[in-house]
Amino acid sequence: MSDVISSVDVDRAITSRRSVRAFLSKSVSREDIEIILQVASRAPSGANAQPWKVHVLTGRALRRLSELLLDEYNAPGGPAVQPRPYQYYPEEWVEPYLGRRRKVGFDMYRLLGIARDERSRMHAQTARNYEFFGAPVGLIFAIDKRMPVGSWLDYGLFIQSIMISARGRGLDSCPQAAFIDYADTVAEFVGLPQSEMVVCGMSLGYADPDAVVNRLDTDRAPVSTFTVFHD
Repeated sequence: MSDVISSVDVDRAITSRRSVRAFLSKSVSREDIEIILQVASRAPSGANAQPWKVHVLTGRALRRLSELLLDEYNAPGGPAVQPRPYQYYPEEWVEPYLGRRRKVGFDMYRLLGIARDERSRMHAQTARNYEFFGAPVGLIFAIDKRMPVGSWLDYGLFIQSIMISARGRGLDSCPQAAFIDYADTVAEFVGLPQSEMVVCGMSLGYADPDAVVNRLDTDRAPVSTFTVFHD
């Protein structure tokens, strides 16, 4: 059997991946989830440490966690954000990162018809994170606190592999750092031991083709702007 894989299929799986923020209620089989995770487990990791730990939420468990998180996010007086287990975004945004951040936010709100002064609507849209954007599957990723930065780099390869394998099966996803704002609640709900911490979450399912928010198309910088060739 040939080991050659069509570059067209591989490239299409990668380039068609996007962060979907509205899903159909159509269920995803446990078999498909297990296959996706098994495929993703082939991601490389230093010394084959395989630092990833995954909690899969569906049905009642997914709804219950969503309810808990929404209660905290919608608490009177504003969201009661918990201490984050790590810093995901920079303390101070500089260019070109600031411009990219602003553009994706403005573009999404423009699609949704949300004006810059409509704080309540912005709040409601952010709350969708904690509803897993209506996806039938929620993933919570955790890691042993003793694992250093190299294992976090490996973790990114694992998460990317999940999203690409999902695309190959007609599924979509949205990786979400929003869950680290309520990491203690998430950790307690899924039963993380004290030796582990939340990395992020992910919504997984079938994209709603009629949802306006799913028309968001984010830019990518050309290769020439981030690459130096040394001949």
